[in-house]
Amino acid sequence: MASLKNILVIGYVWPEPNSSAAGSHMMSILRLFKKQEWKVEFATPAQESEHAIDLAEEGISTKNITLNCDSFDAYILEYQPDIVLFDRFMMEEQFGWRVEKNCPSALKILDTEDLQCLRNARHQANKSKRDMTKEDLYSDIAKREIAAILRSDISLIISSYEMALLRDTFQVDASLLLHLPFMVDLGICPTKTKSFSERQHFMTIGNFRHAPNWDVVLYLQQIWPRIRKELPKAELHIYGSYPPPKATALHNPKTGFHIKGWAEDAFEVMETSRICLAPIRFGAGIKGKLLDAMIMQTPSITTSMGSEGMHKDEPWGGVVADNIDTFVDAAVKLYNDEEAWVNAQENGTALLHAHYNAQVLGKNLIEKILEVEEHLTQHRLNNFTGAMLKHHSMMSTKYMSQWIAEKNKS
Repeated sequence: MASLKNILVIGYVWPEPNSSAAGSHMMSILRLFKKQEWKVEFATPAQESEHAIDLAEEGISTKNITLNCDSFDAYILEYQPDIVLFDRFMMEEQFGWRVEKNCPSALKILDTEDLQCLRNARHQANKSKRDMTKEDLYSDIAKREIAAILRSDISLIISSYEMALLRDTFQVDASLLLHLPFMVDLGICPTKTKSFSERQHFMTIGNFRHAPNWDVVLYLQQIWPRIRKELPKAELHIYGSYPPPKATALHNPKTGFHIKGWAEDAFEVMETSRICLAPIRFGAGIKGKLLDAMIMQTPSITTSMGSEGMHKDEPWGGVVADNIDTFVDAAVKLYNDEEAWVNAQENGTALLHAHYNAQVLGKNLIEKILEVEEHLTQHRLNNFTGAMLKHHSMMSTKYMSQWIAEKNKS
């Protein structure tokens, strides 16, 4: 057991593990810290949200903090964290310099969730119906995000693809990075779920506020009529939190296209469905809906971008298809072929055990934290670029924040 520590997590939003993969990932990290018997406080400038988890029930204290306000300095001086974890680069950008000023010896961890610059670059390319270019990737968002990674002592990277991108394209030293996929407690995963004959229909799930998820719904508008033509009794059930009116307007029971909205239990709706559809055209990180499908032994059909970073050379737990014809054919075949369906189910379970074992991944994270903490001075000396980015001449964000703080006082 690691020694008692004060942990401060600065959240971009309140964790919603039943709404988003990011919320689920954050909770797995918070629970891991609690298992070390560390004191954990979650602070965020975000407004409270409808589906936020009750952190008090997890033994985690909470604090509302304010952007561009010196009150944070007094707060962190009193709390005296040993470790500060920033949820996404925007929180490091906003609060990192204040942590540096008031608690310079605190270990700084950045949880990227997924690379915002990669997701944004792919979104731009998708809107223009073309492949992503280097110009798309090397955006202002990338400059800000990579700078935040370099200023941090450790950055948690969820996807093996993004690990390679940071090392090979952005030339980030591997010592600053830790590959941390979703941590799944395999001990509580079901060993047996509903059979092929007990399941029916297709489903997908995802927070409607997340642009790649909304794009999936729009793309399914093109794909579904072709599947429905071959399977006239099948239905597509689309779940997700915060469905906007433009989404609910697509609800059409006559064509089997059902906008279901919020699911009280994502695992339950996943288990009752025969196949999960995830025709993802842009995005980053790894996809929570596809991991949930593995957990509930539900075969999935996705794109190469959907499966990216989630497996190596192993067979996918379903089918990976990058054009509509192949996607439709795969959906129809897998829906009708029990033998192929069971085989896909077994492939998904094998991937789950190979890459998402919480015991192994959690141990790796704690070991990395303790190792860097023990040699923190040398670790930072080895990261000259990060030190340079903390020089006053590079700190426009800090001075803008101070200017806003002074302006607000008057």
